[in-house]
Amino acid sequence: MTSSKKDPMAAFHARLQEAGLKSTRQRDTIAETFFELDAHISVEELLVEARKKAPRIGYATVYRTLKLLVEQGFAKTRRFDDGQTRFDPQFDKSQHDHLICVDCRRIIEFDDDAVMDRLREVARGHGLVLRGRNIHIYGQCPDVDCVHRGA
Repeated sequence: MTSSKKDPMAAFHARLQEAGLKSTRQRDTIAETFFELDAHISVEELLVEARKKAPRIGYATVYRTLKLLVEQGFAKTRRFDDGQTRFDPQFDKSQHDHLICVDCRRIIEFDDDAVMDRLREVARGHGLVLRGRNIHIYGQCPDVDCVHRGA
């Protein structure tokens, strides 16, 4: 994709410079934390993690940094029917799909060639050329320690 997982901060700084934007200590802390976590994360969750490094970081700064990461192609917004917008780092990832536990909300990324072949076939059957997809599959994970199991 747009950045390299090997050094996403270098790619982020280069993109900021190309866009005529400045790098700030707080913005760097937030972006670095986001890249390190490499998870589907909400603004609130990233705020908690970033504050472990810089306690004075505010919600608005995290929100604006995530918005910038999306605008610059380093993240995508995701909504998994839990009422929160989550942000998915984009490193070198190809397009992928998601399995989501309806109890603990764990998110598993997957990419399956057989599924893609079938989707292309379905699209072709309707006279379309497949250009993208957005698959979220909801199920119950087998984890006996699932925090919401039986709730």
